[in-house]
Amino acid sequence: MMQAARGVFVSAAVKEYAVTIVRATRDDRDLRLGASPRATLQLIRAAKAQAALFGREYVLPDDIDSLAVSVLGHRLVPTSRALGHHHQDSGPLIEEVIRRILAATAVPVGPASLGTPGRA
Repeated sequence: MMQAARGVFVSAAVKEYAVTIVRATRDDRDLRLGASPRATLQLIRAAKAQAALFGREYVLPDDIDSLAVSVLGHRLVPTSRALGHHHQDSGPLIEEVIRRILAATAVPVGPASLGTPGRA
């Protein structure tokens, strides 16, 4: 399975999409600590594995979206102000922040921007 995931293609547009999402966590007003560049690599790695599980040879932005909360959530530290508004339970706050970032991030569309192996 690991070998199959390694062979999954990720277009430059989808890589940039993942980078933009992770970078936005470092600028979010409700986060004291955002995700590191290494988190981007893990998000892409998980997306490749998911694509392989679904029988695809390429990653879609949907793969990034569906894994963002689970891959990035434990890497983020909320501000005490934001945490106070959520009654000291960071789980819902972190999920809310990630979903807000996803909603605000432009999704790459179209076959040319997504690419496929041999056509990127």
